[in-house]
Amino acid sequence: MLFHSLQFLLFLPLVFALYWSIHQHRRARQVLLLIASFTFYMAWNPAPVVLILYLSTVDYALARLMVRTESPRWRKFLVTVSVTNNLSVLGVFKYADWITKSVVDAAGYFGVELVYQPLGLILPVGLSFVVFQCLSYTIDVYRNELEPRESWLEVVLFISFFPQIVAGPIVRAADFLPQLDKTPELNENDGARALFRIASGMFKKLVIADLLAANIVDRVFAQPDNYTGIEVWAAALAYTLQIYYDFSAYSDIAIGAAALFGFYIKENFDKPYLSTNLFEFWRRWHISLGRWLFDYLYVPLGGNKKGKIFTLWNLWVVMILGSVWHGADWRFVVWGVIHGVVLICNRILWWTFGKPKPGERPLYITLLSWAATFFIVMEARVVFRAPDISMAWRFFLEQWKWSFAAPNLTPLVLTVMVLAIAGHLMTHKMYERMAQWFIAVPIPARAVSLVVIALCIKEVSSFEVQPFIYFQF
Repeated sequence: MLFHSLQFLLFLPLVFALYWSIHQHRRARQVLLLIASFTFYMAWNPAPVVLILYLSTVDYALARLMVRTESPRWRKFLVTVSVTNNLSVLGVFKYADWITKSVVDAAGYFGVELVYQPLGLILPVGLSFVVFQCLSYTIDVYRNELEPRESWLEVVLFISFFPQIVAGPIVRAADFLPQLDKTPELNENDGARALFRIASGMFKKLVIADLLAANIVDRVFAQPDNYTGIEVWAAALAYTLQIYYDFSAYSDIAIGAAALFGFYIKENFDKPYLSTNLFEFWRRWHISLGRWLFDYLYVPLGGNKKGKIFTLWNLWVVMILGSVWHGADWRFVVWGVIHGVVLICNRILWWTFGKPKPGERPLYITLLSWAATFFIVMEARVVFRAPDISMAWRFFLEQWKWSFAAPNLTPLVLTVMVLAIAGHLMTHKMYERMAQWFIAVPIPARAVSLVVIALCIKEVSSFEVQPFIYFQF
């Protein structure tokens, strides 16, 4: 069930009305949310719900066993079972075909003929996010940072909560589970703010991300040879904007939808394209994933506590594993290598010349740092988006075939790109003022404004809407 589908626009108000009619009854509201979450998920495919139930039930049981023993060895064994179980399920569905094909291809290089037979497994939507949330639950219990829940229903609800199950943000058990203990509240201002957040997410997705995809990105990446150098550069910029607006739109709608039921979910983006180095970029982009990798991978590896060589190695491992998390494809590995190499070089420069403090560098150095960072992010996105490595290489070559002709950069495309850039430059204060204006107007005016936004979106989006990009991960 897509957030921007008619199904969801009917589903959300219905669940909202039922929820607030029984919100005083703890178990009843939890059961309703669980049923709603499974209904939402099964709109794609009912079968993978079995996987969600399996993973969450196993981790619920392992966490309950952990709290019943003080033996470090037994607790370590139990958390190891959880990690192995979750990663095995994810590995089979996400990487089994890729690994099998890679082995067959490698054998062919040595003259050994093997027949590749695809397993035919389809990756369940959102499985990567489900696995990360399951792991955060058992690992936090193992670290004594979280008390395990006695209620199986509450653990399953945490794993499957419908606003963020498919594409995040990745929610920590320590942030979500305590909210189940409180009787939810929703005043008029908070409800209006949540609706504004959902509306802004819909606008980002349908008016910016999907328009850029349909009118330039998909066409140029499919056949870069058919376009001029300026158009190819524009497509690289357009995709950089598209993926941000697409993913942040999903996060906006997820955060807004959760807020309608009295739940707070942390922000997932903070204007990442204003970053002046890649470390800052990764603190601003997909914040929930970055924090997860830092807390559950980088820190356990030793972080920066074991000397400079191990610090660089840990950075490398995190970026490579983070890239492979996106999918079983060498494109993602190359994309991760690019980011890993730049992060390592960045760290070495700081060690050599010192890490500059905010406001310490001249303005022109800051602008050059920003331009270099954005250029690296944008060009690495080409590998991320291209159908394969060879097509990415063709794309890079076409970028340098200069021509002033750009017939495919229509006024619509240019307008949307300018709108996207302006939106990213808009300060948090300006966004807050828009939200306050929406809250301040009378309820009928809000309703009219939402209808107008919907009609404008329908008018502009005269093409088939596309699934969110991160659904594939």
